[in-house]
Amino acid sequence: MRTEARLFTGVAVFFAATAVLYGWWSSEPAGTAALTVAFLMASLVAFFFRVQHHKRGPRAQDLDDAEVADSAGPLDFFPPHSPWPVTIALGAVVLALGIVFGLWLALIGFGLLALAVCGLVFQYAGRGVQRSASPGPEGEGSRSGSSTSTRSP
Repeated sequence: MRTEARLFTGVAVFFAATAVLYGWWSSEPAGTAALTVAFLMASLVAFFFRVQHHKRGPRAQDLDDAEVADSAGPLDFFPPHSPWPVTIALGAVVLALGIVFGLWLALIGFGLLALAVCGLVFQYAGRGVQRSASPGPEGEGSRSGSSTSTRSP
């Protein structure tokens, strides 16, 4: 992720310089605000890639002497199905209709949208965490039989 972090850092620097020069010469606030927002978005992506590089270490694509086989294996977890994208779309539609027809409908749409976004974000939050059925070590108050996991799919 080092290469991607450097790329988006360069994009962020470009947008920052462009925003400063555009704001200085044009004195037009809308374009300066748009370029500043573009700088902030590129900076956010660059920050994310830097954090991921420090957290996970270099990937095979970051090494000069890497082989194709070094990047083989599972990529990551991809959810098989989720009801939340459809719920987000429904909440956005109700919110848009609420802007047209009244505040009460907009508040319902905003609540539905907020609930759906939280559901999507936290859907697999505990996926890697194993929860045990008993607080003690094995043999001490544990259930006999097959052990079941409450891990999310």
